[in-house]
Amino acid sequence: MTSELLTRSLAALAGNAIVVFARLVTAVRAEWDGVEPSPTQRIYYANHVSHGDFVLIWAVLPPRLRALTRPVAAAEYWLNNGLKRFIGTAVFRSVLIERESNQRKADPVGQMCEALDAGDSLILFPEGTRNTGDANLLPFKSGLYHLAKARSDIDLVPVWIDNLNRVLPKGEVVPIPLICTVRLGTALRLMAGESKADFMLRARTALSDLSTTDTGDIKA
Repeated sequence: MTSELLTRSLAALAGNAIVVFARLVTAVRAEWDGVEPSPTQRIYYANHVSHGDFVLIWAVLPPRLRALTRPVAAAEYWLNNGLKRFIGTAVFRSVLIERESNQRKADPVGQMCEALDAGDSLILFPEGTRNTGDANLLPFKSGLYHLAKARSDIDLVPVWIDNLNRVLPKGEVVPIPLICTVRLGTALRLMAGESKADFMLRARTALSDLSTTDTGDIKA
């Protein structure tokens, strides 16, 4: 067995194990509210409350979609040790972005477009950082607009993740079993002539409208 084949085999096993673990801990359930799990190339954009956010989205996708869906993630987090590097690059095939602009060797929108042009879908978090406060959503970074403008033929699907911030609070490493929901809303695209401000408000509202105030402790 070649090293490349071995890496791919280990990555597939690790990916399946991560999905099983995520489902066991969170009993995650998907609510396809306005969109179907069809083999359509998409940009999934979601609220960001935990390092496990994209894992839950990834876990609720059917295997055929999961194999073609890549998270957009911070390079400094996923490249700071060997295990994270393997998981981030081999298992999730993440599009790794440098957060600090002065450290970037590539344009983040260009990196995402390259992945889309290869036929993959993306998972990204337009807030840009984890929301640990009381606000429903943090302000969106402009990258979502620039990506929607650069690839205006690809659907953007808002995704709301409920309860994961309580399963794995910031600074904790041991998850608390609670039922989580991943709610996927109606797809949208940048409209002809739509301004950046109008698009950002529309995209943010579409995501916020998927949220719920029900925060009861439902045990998994």
